[in-house]
Amino acid sequence: MKKERNELIEFLMGAGMLAAGLYLFCNRVTVVSGLFTGMIRVGGFNIASGLCIVPLIFGIILIFYNPSAFIGKLVTILGVIVIIATIIASTRIYMPAISLYEWLLYLVLIFGGGTLLARVLFAKPKNKDKDGWGRD
Repeated sequence: MKKERNELIEFLMGAGMLAAGLYLFCNRVTVVSGLFTGMIRVGGFNIASGLCIVPLIFGIILIFYNPSAFIGKLVTILGVIVIIATIIASTRIYMPAISLYEWLLYLVLIFGGGTLLARVLFAKPKNKDKDGWGRD
C-alpha cells in the first residue's frame, strides 16, 4: 500500500530550503554598478554613460512642445529603455572563491528546495470523487 504524502510539509520544507540556499548564496555575492562613472562600449565606440539620459530629456522636451505627437512619446520610451539597458550593462557580479562544500550546500539547498516546491505546486490534483466537487 502506498503511503500518503503530506504536501504542506513538503511545501514548507521546500520553501525553507530554497530561502536558506538563496540567502546563503546572496550573502556571498557582491554586485557593483558603475552607472555614470565611466564609459559604455557600444559596437566599436566608447560612449560616456551619462549620455544615456539625453534621449529621455529630448523626448520630454518633445512631449512638452507637442503633447499629441507620437514621436515625443516614442523617443521618451526609447530613452527609458536606453537607461535600463545601460544600468544592466554596467552591473558587475563578483563571487569570491568558496570551498566545494559551500558550493554543494548552496546547490543542494536551492535546487532541492525548488524541486520540492515544484513537485507540490505542479502536482496533479487528486480525484477522489467523480466530478472533483465532492459529489458523485
